[in-house]
Amino acid sequence: MLALGKINNLVVKKQVKFGFYLDGLSWGEILLPNNVAPAGLAIGDQLDVFLYLDSEDQLIATTERPKIKVGEVAMLKVVATTKVGAFVNWGLKKDLLVPFSEQQIPLKEGQSYLLYCYVDNSNRIVASSKLDRHLHKTVPQYRPGDKVDIIISEQTDIGYKAVVNHQHWGVLYQSDVFKPLRRGDKLPAYIAKVRDDDKIDLRLSASTFKQAQELTAQVLAKLEQNGGKLALTDKSAPELIYAQFGVSKKAFKQAIGSLYKEKKIVISDAGIILVKQ
Repeated sequence: MLALGKINNLVVKKQVKFGFYLDGLSWGEILLPNNVAPAGLAIGDQLDVFLYLDSEDQLIATTERPKIKVGEVAMLKVVATTKVGAFVNWGLKKDLLVPFSEQQIPLKEGQSYLLYCYVDNSNRIVASSKLDRHLHKTVPQYRPGDKVDIIISEQTDIGYKAVVNHQHWGVLYQSDVFKPLRRGDKLPAYIAKVRDDDKIDLRLSASTFKQAQELTAQVLAKLEQNGGKLALTDKSAPELIYAQFGVSKKAFKQAIGSLYKEKKIVISDAGIILVKQ
């Protein structure tokens, strides 16, 4: 099934003076202009092309790859503001429209913004800076340890808000960040947890996740051995924590924090207590 604003694999149907017509099935013949056609292209060949509307709103194909596709998020620069909205450079000849109704704040020429691309009710490919309107509309189907791609949205009091796989919101906690991050940065991350409210906790390191996972099991085992009590808290001296588990205080705090969120332990001034299931 063909999709506007995405990559489609189409068959070359015929050649004309100004390009090639591709078989768009129920969409009819779709023009691939000569200037974006690969050398040696012949009738019957299959080709991956991006489908969009040209300046006259005619369906057209290109082998060029835009900076953003429908269903994706990217940082794009505003090249013009007009009476219908702002236009951003997305790597194609025709700039991409951000309607006024889809601007979180008025977009300014020369500035870059994090945008979501979609097809509106008029069948136009447009973009929006109102990410909350378009993201986290489906239940996250991730498991702890899954590798994902994230794009940094903004810094918060607890860390960074990030877009996960162009679909969901996630949080990267400050304690897991060891280098400066900026809005629009793209990097791999790992799912730490999908909470009951569908919010996603992220980590940058797979080893950090594995260490925390192993440590939570060790803490639970130690609690069971000690009658459900352990005289350590997130305020205990690093030396005492290392003597018990051979890990840093930071790793221990992450582990018991995770257990606390899962309601497997309670934390008192005297230590941690196992919750009877």
